[in-house]
Order: sequence, then C-alpha cells, then structure tokens
Amino acid sequence: MAGRPPARRRSADYAWLITGPLALLAVVCTVALWRVEPDWYESWPLGILILALYVVAQLATFNIVIRRSAFEVSVTEVPLVLAIFYLPPVMTMLVVTGALLARQLSSSIPPVKLWFNVAEVAASIGVSLLVVEALPDIHGTGPGTWGVIFVAVAVNVLMQVACLASVIGVVNGRRAGADVLRASVSNQVIAGINVAVGLLFVIALEETKWSAALLAVLVVSLILVLRSFAGFFRQHRTLADVYELTQAVRDVGSNNALPDVLLDRVRSLMRSEYATLWLAPQGRYPEVLLTAQVDNKGLLDVSPVPGPIREFTVKQQSPVAVGAHFSDTEHLREHLRTARVKDVLLVPLRSGQTTIGTLEVINRVGENRTFRDSDVQVLETIAAHVAVAVENSRLVDRLRHDAYHDRLTGMPNRRRIIDALAESMTVRAEGEVVAVMLFDVDGQRNVNESMGHAAGDKLLAEVSARLRAIAGSGALVGRIGGDEFVVTLRAASIETTIEIATRMRERLRGPMAVGSLTLDVDTAVGVSVYPDHGSDPETLLQRAELAANAAKVLPYGVQPFHPALESRAVRRLGIAADLRRALDNGQLEVYFQPKVTLADRHVLGVECLARWVHPAHGEVAPEDFVAVAEHTGQLARLTEVVLTAGLRRCREWAAADRPLSVAVNLSARTLLDSRFPDLVEELLTEHQVGPGQLTFEISEPGMLSDIERVLPTLYRLRDLGVRLSVDDFGTGASSLAYLRQWPVHEVKIDDSFVQGMATDSGDLAIVRAVIGLSREFGLTVVAEGVESELTLDLLEEMGCEIGQGYLFSRPLPYERLEAWLSAQTEPESTPTGEVRRLRAVI
Repeated sequence: MAGRPPARRRSADYAWLITGPLALLAVVCTVALWRVEPDWYESWPLGILILALYVVAQLATFNIVIRRSAFEVSVTEVPLVLAIFYLPPVMTMLVVTGALLARQLSSSIPPVKLWFNVAEVAASIGVSLLVVEALPDIHGTGPGTWGVIFVAVAVNVLMQVACLASVIGVVNGRRAGADVLRASVSNQVIAGINVAVGLLFVIALEETKWSAALLAVLVVSLILVLRSFAGFFRQHRTLADVYELTQAVRDVGSNNALPDVLLDRVRSLMRSEYATLWLAPQGRYPEVLLTAQVDNKGLLDVSPVPGPIREFTVKQQSPVAVGAHFSDTEHLREHLRTARVKDVLLVPLRSGQTTIGTLEVINRVGENRTFRDSDVQVLETIAAHVAVAVENSRLVDRLRHDAYHDRLTGMPNRRRIIDALAESMTVRAEGEVVAVMLFDVDGQRNVNESMGHAAGDKLLAEVSARLRAIAGSGALVGRIGGDEFVVTLRAASIETTIEIATRMRERLRGPMAVGSLTLDVDTAVGVSVYPDHGSDPETLLQRAELAANAAKVLPYGVQPFHPALESRAVRRLGIAADLRRALDNGQLEVYFQPKVTLADRHVLGVECLARWVHPAHGEVAPEDFVAVAEHTGQLARLTEVVLTAGLRRCREWAAADRPLSVAVNLSARTLLDSRFPDLVEELLTEHQVGPGQLTFEISEPGMLSDIERVLPTLYRLRDLGVRLSVDDFGTGASSLAYLRQWPVHEVKIDDSFVQGMATDSGDLAIVRAVIGLSREFGLTVVAEGVESELTLDLLEEMGCEIGQGYLFSRPLPYERLEAWLSAQTEPESTPTGEVRRLRAVI
C-alpha cells in the first residue's frame, strides 16, 4: 500500500487566518473585562513589579533532555498566578501581553510570527480571565482560590496549544498540527507544577510580605540549580548523541551512504535548520554538496551557506563561526545578511595537510538562540570522525578500483575483463556473439630497452588513449598484460568482429609521440568469440592470445582463432619432456646447409641446423622445439649439442683435407650466460678446431632486445677469435650505423628480402644498401634464401660475397651432405689449400 504523500507547505501568510480572529477575540475580552473593573489602572505599581517578574521568568526558560525526550521548562505560570491573584483582569492582560511583546521585539522575528504570538497570548489570557470572572470570587488563600486559579491557567494553556496547533495545521498541514497537540502533554504537566509553586508564593506573601525576600532567594537558587541540572543533562545528551553519530559514521561503507547517515543526525544534534556536507572534487571523485533541512526528509543539492564564507574556511583550514556571538568574523556577516541567514558554523574536513571538504550547520533553531563556542567544539569532534570516514571509504574504493584496474593506464585489468566477460556471457542474444579482440603492441620492449621504461609507459598510455577513442561506447577496453590490450563487445558474427578488428588496427596504426620522438607502432590482433571459441572467459582470452601470436607473422596482422593454433601450442607443451629425453639420448640430428662464395663458387662452410623427428608427432618444426627449449631452460643444452656436432664434423673435414667452417645459431638468451664463452673455448680445445673456423649467427631482433647485456659476451667471443654474424639483418628496428658499434664480422641478409629482390624494387634497394654499406664497414655479406639464377646474378653483380639457399642445396644430414659434396663439387687447389668448388648450379 502506498504511503500518504506529504502535505505541501503553504506560505506563512496563511497564519493571518488564525491571527485575525484571535486579535478580534482579544479585543472583545479586553472590552468585557474593562466594564467589569473600570479603575484597573490604579494598580499600575504592582503591575510593573509583576511585569518585571514575568520578563525574568521568560528569560529563565531552559531545556531538559531525559532519555530521548526533550522537555522545555518554563516558569511563566508562577508570575501569571500572582497576576491573577493580585491584579485586575485588564492589568493582567497588559502585563502578560506586554512582557511577551517586549521579548518578541528583541528577537527580530518575522512580523507574521510576532503578531500571531501577541494575538495568541492576549486571546488566551483574555478567555482565561473571563472564566475567572464567571467562577466564584477569589477570597483568601484557601482551596477555593486554588481551584479557580488552576482552572484559569489550564484554560490559558489549552487555549495557547489549540491556537498553535491551528496555525501549524494551516501552514504545514493537519498532521503537523496533530503533532503539536501530542507534544503539548509535557508542557501541561509542567504548567500544573508551576501553578502549585505560584500558589505557595501567594500563601507565603499573604502570611507576611517579608517572605518576598526569602522567595526571591529561593527563586534565584532554583533557577541556578535547574540551569546547572539542565546543562548537565544537555552535556550528557550531547556526548551520547556524538558517540552514536560517530559510531554510525564509522560503519558507513562508502561516500555515497555517508550523507544519508550523517546530515540529518548532525542537524538534529546541533539544533540547526540546515546541515551541509561539501566535498571538493578530487581526482576521479566529483564534487559533493548535500544538505539536510528541518521538516524535509530528503537531501537537497544546494546549501544556503554563502560561497565566500566556505572559501574563507578552506583557505583558513580552521573552523569558522559567523553570528551574533562571534566578533572575530564580523566582516563576514554581510554575506549572511545577503543570503538571509542568521548564523553558520563551518568546520573543514582534513586529510593530512589537505582540506577535502567542510561540514556546515546553518541557523540555530529558536527565536533567541544562536551558535556558541561550545557548538564549534562539538562540530569539530564530529568533523574529525567524518573526515576519517571519508578517507576510509575512499581508500576502500581506491583499493577496490586498483584491484580491477591497471595502474598505468587506468583501464580495466584482466580480473575486471574476466568478470565483464562472464556477465556478458550470461545474456545470450540471438544472432550475436561476445567478441574478444586482443591487441599485442609490437616493439614496446624495444622502446623500453632503447629509451627507458618511462618512454615505454608513455607509449602504452598513448595506445590506451587511442584504443579508448576508437573502440566506441559499447565496448570495454582493458589492459591485461605488459603490451596486451583487450577490447570486448557484442557483434553480429565473427566475420563482423574481424572487420571491426581490422578497422581498429588500421586506425591504431600511425605515428605516436613518445617524448621528443615519433614512432610508428603496429599491433597484432587475435580474435575469439563466444560461444564459437569457448564457454568461459579464461578460455576466450587464452585463445585470443594464441591468435595474436599467430597474427604477428601475417602482413594484415589480424588472426581469428582456429583449433590448429591451440593444437600447436598444446603440442609444444607436450614435447617439453620428450625434448629433454631426446637431448640426453642423442635423438636430435644436426643438418648442414652449404655456404658458397658467389665469385668462384667455392664451398667454404656450412650452417649447422638442429632437426628432430619425434617418435609420435613426427618431424617437429625447429621454431617449435627451440621455443620449448627457451621456456623450459633447455636452450643451453640444445646449443651445446649443435655446437659439439658442428665442431666434431669440422675436425673430421679438416683431417680429410677438406676444410669447411661451421656456423651455429645463437639465441640472445644464450649470450646472457657469462659462462658461455668459457664453454666455447673448452669445446674448441677439445675438438682441436681453430676459432676462425667457427661462426656464431645471432638474430638481429634478438640481439637488439638485450644489446647492453649481451655486448660483453660478444666482445669475449670476438677476443677468442670466433667470427660473429648478424643473422636476419633488416628485420629488426636497427639501422646500419649500429654495425659500427657491434663486434661483428659478417652480415647475413634475411631471406625475405633476398627472395623478393628479383620482383620488388624495394627489396632490391634494401639488399643493395646493405651490401654497399657493409662493405664500407669491412664486413662480409652473406645472402640467405638464394633460390634462382636471376637472384644469384643480381647478388653477384652487387658484390655480395657469400650465398646460401636451395639453389645450391637444402639442409642435409651428414651422410647426404657427403654425397652432395662428392657429386656436386670437385677439388680445387688454392694458395690456402684444397677447397671444394661447385661443378654447376642446377
């Protein structure tokens, strides 16, 4: 059942609907009482005395809080009893109304409220005095007099309560008027007690006028005791309220819940019309401005606090109180008058040395009440706990955010991507797939090595910003690894996903500014989709990563997942243990591919290449088992096996007067082992092979990635007399100028350029440039991938010295190489000894 809607608040001017009739009633009562006793003015001296007592009684009003109930203790009924007993009716009306009017005028309250209060009191006392006139005359101080005075005061109190409930009901609604009636019970009890005290005063005064002195002492003592008692209860209640509020604030779990828990309690505790929480914008946290207002159950997003006062508080970094009791901020009161605010307290919320916001209370409730220094201390205590709560909630939020976001780019991390994919996969839309596109940034590691990690971080930040811009509003973009970014979205099909990935890759390409340099950055994109390629997020990401690895060798750079990719990866894992056994049992075979001088067709050496025929899987691709060896720590053993076989054959050829040099491929990881040169020296000595007969070929991209760390090993190998060759030259990010810094003897042009030079002018220009500049640096040039007579002629014309490729021979096992040497070459004597010369190139 829906709750009753709240009553709409009317204008305060509606109070005149009650004030007018009350004023008329007061006039009628005054006229009627005047006729009863026309010479009422003769008692003016006593009237002035009771008027003074009435004013003092009004100032002696104070509150007592017991448990959760507040009681307003007022002793105005005591002088009222004296007035009814000693003064004529009209004089009594003037005394009571005059005392109230004097107090109201000193409070600067609105005219509507002022004249309602005057009319209410005048009408109430007038009606009560007419009741007195209708009852038997007052004689003496006996029970009859008590009854008449009790009835008169009761009528006065009930009349005031009825008038107040009526005006509140007219302005704020019937329910508010009913609340006034329910809250008046305690006031009626206190009024009855005050009547009894007043009658005791009357009895004492009637007995002897000298009792007035004792009564005065008693009244002053009672007022002091009650004030002390009320202050004690108020302090106790304030401490209890502050404790409860701080407990509630401490239990708040987030910034969003804090205002709901805090503001209404602060407003009630500080007895203010408004309570405001303002938090300054900070990082990803927006500005917060919320206000609780009395009689308004919701929170407002505005505050009556003038902006200059809040700015002054933030600047001072200390509490600021503006009002009648705070002379040191008198220069700020003009802002209050402009905003029509009575008084304000503002306390800064601080985190360390930084002000993160303010806690504010506005307009102390009550006609004659304003904020004081004690209120500032209470609000400071609350503000300290609120500042801690804000920082704790932001810390929790920050930890939660950090747990699901990448610190460098602010993007969702792997955990958040997995959660988002799991959520997306729970909602299956007909004709749609959940797509995962993994972007692998090419060359980021090279940037780290050459320009430092700060530059690499800038590159990743630029990639992330560009990805966000091109991904679209329906996509989630995250970073799941060092140089791996993921974009997940819903698409119509896998074909659509590939089109999207291709467009995004093209838009992502292009120059990126990293410091003072502009780099061309490329990416490889792997694509997987749910449900075709997996039923859980981890599988989708793993398969997208497999596809991205495969995409690195594709010219268009985008690869959807297919089962063959996974079977190859699984196959690599499956052969790891078998590779170790193969190395231990000598099951790997070393093949040899001849290297031929182009000028005179002499076979001067061979390149040693490992081959492995697995008993179950058949022939394993070299890149597969080399990758397995790198990841399982068996690369050093594999290199030693190939190097040992090559040196053994080199010794055998030298012993048979057919000297051939050997070349062995090295990984940059092998060069990171400082013990490797010692191993090379031991093997050369063991097999009695001269260092000049051994060439180590190091891949250019591999060498570039760890150039500073591998250079010491390269220099030690060079000092041994071993020849060093840069393999796959042209496929890395280096320039030819690096050749002057590296201790190498030979440059080996990558076969992708050599095979394309006969048909591609760009490849031809690259090969020509490499040959020309290498010769300028005094380096030997080897062209691999020579597969046609046209390519051979072009290389010979450009001055390339050595060739290697299928035109001469494919890699052969030792026995077949021996047969090839016998069939395809013939001995030829040279000044340095006998060499094998090709009979013809077929």
